[in-house]
Amino acid sequence: MSFDQFLQYIFSGITSGAIYALTAIGFTLVFNATQIINFSQGQLVMLGGMTAVALHGAGVPLWGCFFAAVAIVALLAVGFERVAIRPLLRKGVLAQIIATVGASFVFETAVMLIWGRDAVGLPAFSGEEPLKVGGATIVPQTLWIVGLTLVIVVALQFFYRRSMFGKAVRACAVDPVAARLQGISYSRVVIFSFALTGAISAAAGVMITPISFMSYHSGSLLGLKGFAAATLGGLGNPVGAVVGGFALGIVEALGVGVVSAGYKDAIAFVILLLVLFLRPVGLLGAKVVVRQ
Repeated sequence: MSFDQFLQYIFSGITSGAIYALTAIGFTLVFNATQIINFSQGQLVMLGGMTAVALHGAGVPLWGCFFAAVAIVALLAVGFERVAIRPLLRKGVLAQIIATVGASFVFETAVMLIWGRDAVGLPAFSGEEPLKVGGATIVPQTLWIVGLTLVIVVALQFFYRRSMFGKAVRACAVDPVAARLQGISYSRVVIFSFALTGAISAAAGVMITPISFMSYHSGSLLGLKGFAAATLGGLGNPVGAVVGGFALGIVEALGVGVVSAGYKDAIAFVILLLVLFLRPVGLLGAKVVVRQ
């Protein structure tokens, strides 16, 4: 492998890694608020992309498609929490997780019935002419995706550490019962977390659609890769989700160059298994101390 080829694989990995990171952040936000894994996370990303495509086809400008898709999917995520998650709070975590699995099938089926089975795309935000870096190239849309990822991470860190409501969210993530005793509205925190997850997922879906065509079944693989990234980085840690996403994307890309493209999807799940066996808390997850 020449240096130019190596650099091209790195750029490809960064593009995929940013996509995985944005999906992983959604897993992290919901997990922090409810301690459940939202297995409809990938479908929320898909819904963002498909909604933007439909709006763009109706003549809405690209920037309008972005903000409208973010608002629509955020409202949909809140509705999902109200209808499927809140009634099951007393039934335990397992019942809620099963509800998210069911929601993923509902979302996929609804999108298939509304928009069909064909893959669709959006125009790039700032042109499609590749940028040359050394002997490799990178498309401008990748810069938009990476930039969005970094902005979201910085904004989340500022929100969690500097705002009162952000500290309330962190308190609920540590101990929901103690947070309630301090007067924090746990239901508001959960609703906010689902709304924020929907907004970030929709933004990710709109951003990636110009370079990765979207269809009704795109969310399944995105969700699994995002979960692998969140677990790799440390489930519950937004920064870890981003680190895990980029690490997974780069390892996948290098695996394509060294081994074979046929093993690309398998690499993510091999990494997930290794993390679960060797370091279940992930790269940046905090170790749990059990006192005897």
